[in-house]
Amino acid sequence: MTQAVSEPQFLAERRAEAQAALESLELPSFRGVAGWEFTPVDDLDLEAWEPAPAGAGAAGPLTAPEGAAVPSTEAATSEGPIVMPLAQAAEQHPELVERHLGSVVAAGSTALVARNDAQWSDGTFVYVPKGVTLDAPVWLETVHEAAGSSLAWRLLVVLEEGAGAEVWHQSVSADAEAEGLLNGVVELVVGPGAKLRFVDAQALNEKSWLFGSQRAVVARDGAVDWVTLGFGSANGKVFLETKLDGPGADARVTGAYAIDGRQHVDYDTLQEHAAPDTTSDLAFRGILDGRSSAVWRGMIQVDEGAQSTDAFQESRNLLLSRKAHADAIPGLEILANDVRCTHAAAIAQVDPDQLFYLRSHGLPAGEARRLVIEGFLHELVQRFEEGPLRDSVAAAIEERMRLILSA
Repeated sequence: MTQAVSEPQFLAERRAEAQAALESLELPSFRGVAGWEFTPVDDLDLEAWEPAPAGAGAAGPLTAPEGAAVPSTEAATSEGPIVMPLAQAAEQHPELVERHLGSVVAAGSTALVARNDAQWSDGTFVYVPKGVTLDAPVWLETVHEAAGSSLAWRLLVVLEEGAGAEVWHQSVSADAEAEGLLNGVVELVVGPGAKLRFVDAQALNEKSWLFGSQRAVVARDGAVDWVTLGFGSANGKVFLETKLDGPGADARVTGAYAIDGRQHVDYDTLQEHAAPDTTSDLAFRGILDGRSSAVWRGMIQVDEGAQSTDAFQESRNLLLSRKAHADAIPGLEILANDVRCTHAAAIAQVDPDQLFYLRSHGLPAGEARRLVIEGFLHELVQRFEEGPLRDSVAAAIEERMRLILSA
């Protein structure tokens, strides 16, 4: 999927405005910048990474659901579902794309978002009209291919009132040794009473930078079930935000990462309750080995007037090495007085008592350690009902753990 040769005027203007904004927007240059204390980017020169389009055909951690739909270049009417390259959708359905592109992740909000606005070449538009539910999940892949290049990609998902869809996406590297930078923006628009499940996994090689600005806005009685997996990359930061924008809106976010060597991951999550009678539930689990490090910073924000909010967040990390390090930083920002907001965070080594118990029953040390790790991750997998998602996520985590434990 590559950028169209001739773009509609509104898109060309967006790119020009974003390019102009880059002159005044800079990456954080010191650790004192809020949100960037643990992932310094002082030595990152974005200009050194030449933009390049995506490739195709690399294997990733997830398995495509049976019968999944993929983007099509065939023309589609705005009255029916649309799954097509974003650049093509901007030409064929400018009224839809112009209305929603940048409505969730504000253009120019950061240097990385502005750079994405100016440079994205690959992206997908998923549109589901009022009252329509897609019969099969949508399957999307982003493949970084050109060594030494940056890849800017974009996903825009719009569900109108009462619509339903499931969208799976994974980011991978075509070459295990090629250095690269991936800069992605995800915008999820969930209309009144609409239901969206979004599954996102990344398994870039361990020489790549990863940056992401991902955000969902959920209207009255709408729901988003968001799953994110982080297995790859060398360094970077992902912002993952949900805004519950109408009464009855609900967000469920499940995240897992498993890293090794000198990998570093940084997740910055936000659950914003902007309306009364809204609910959110966020759970992250992390496995760290070697000298790897992870940061999870989570904020539950309850806006003024958002009474009867019910929100929960937790982050639990299991360190397989004494040189691995994790930071879990939950936060609450509450401007209403009738709320139920709770959080939990834990960082621990593998429990020696559990290992002793299992070994006392005849299990070898390696098998006992593996069972303790599986037990730690079991609760996370149980958040999904039986079916293709649970099977695919469980298989992806199992394979990732096999690679880490056999290293």
